[in-house]
Amino acid sequence: QDQLVESGGGLVQPGGSLRLSCAAARSIFSTNVMGWYRQTPGKEREWVATIGSGSSTNYADSVKGRFTISRDVGNNTVYLQMNSLKPEDTAVYYCYLKQWGNTYWGQGTQVTVSS
Repeated sequence: QDQLVESGGGLVQPGGSLRLSCAAARSIFSTNVMGWYRQTPGKEREWVATIGSGSSTNYADSVKGRFTISRDVGNNTVYLQMNSLKPEDTAVYYCYLKQWGNTYWGQGTQVTVSS
């Protein structure tokens, strides 16, 4: 059973917006660290954003001011709101959950920014 399932990816024009969702098959807690990475072919996976205990957030410099990470504990879901998208944001986006010493990953969702 997939522990994390991402959705919301797709094709968008430069300057557009997308909202990614990551639904967990297990209960999540506000103390769990969750976040997003992205990867393009031939490159290493790149960290994008993290939400931690107390809803503290951190962002990669490349997305700061454009992306917002949030979490809905009641629905076991983490979100990534992506605004002002650029072609260089094109990648497969993966969410992760760190819980009880384990790290869980989703299967990824493709985001393509192109005119």
